[in-house]
Amino acid sequence: MTINCRGQLLDFSTPKVMGILNITPDSFYDGGKLTSEEEVLAQAERMLNEGADILDIGGMSSRPGAEIITEEEELKRVLPHVQNIINKFPEAILSIDTIRAKVADECLKASAHIINDISSGRFDEAMLTTVAKHKSPYIIMHMQGLPNNMQQNPQYQNITTEVLDFFAERIAACRNAGISDLILDVGFGFGKTIEHNYTLLRNLKYFANLNLPILTGVSRKGMIYKTLGVNAEQALNGTTVANTIALMNGTNLLRVHDVKEAKEAVKILAAYKGQ
Repeated sequence: MTINCRGQLLDFSTPKVMGILNITPDSFYDGGKLTSEEEVLAQAERMLNEGADILDIGGMSSRPGAEIITEEEELKRVLPHVQNIINKFPEAILSIDTIRAKVADECLKASAHIINDISSGRFDEAMLTTVAKHKSPYIIMHMQGLPNNMQQNPQYQNITTEVLDFFAERIAACRNAGISDLILDVGFGFGKTIEHNYTLLRNLKYFANLNLPILTGVSRKGMIYKTLGVNAEQALNGTTVANTIALMNGTNLLRVHDVKEAKEAVKILAAYKGQ
């Protein structure tokens, strides 16, 4: 199973790791930690040295309760860092975490590779055609509600079948728009209770039937630290456990704050399987 990252083939026969670069003041774990060009480049270099296969750059927080910033502010936060990282690390594969077609377009013009859209193209009607125009891989995620209200009493009859149905509809929309390479993200923590999250974690194997790479993003999230009675800073061990479960259930791509530990989980599981 491979995707074409604008000329670079990414092979998911071995699970891959995506490092999170949040250029935001208010993300739930690392908001405000990266404020200067030097800090962003240093973090990018650290993650690449630790084995990150993709760097995911985001300029707008999507944590529960987050407010949507202006398009201009998002571009101001993200685009210079995309250009700087591409210039310093030309072989790096960059993903842009955005819900806006204009942000996607400008970053892809600047040689980013992948668009990671928590809205799956539902917030900006131009997103799908923009991604298709650039022949970019597209990550579509399930979310119930909006970031500012998604955790206000989310409800499902059967979360697994409802997320599967959502993907069937969005995959068809993406194909109709001309998008070839898709990655699926069930959206842990996005309009879901802790119980919903663990149900999806148990049932990730069913999403493999869609024959597309599966991304899991549980890094330091509430489903981990609330279960353990700690905070996000103390949730690395729990994250590694959850990532390992996800890998055993068929995940192809881990989206993480801590690249080294995620790569180690991938290696240990490969040894366990005799690969």
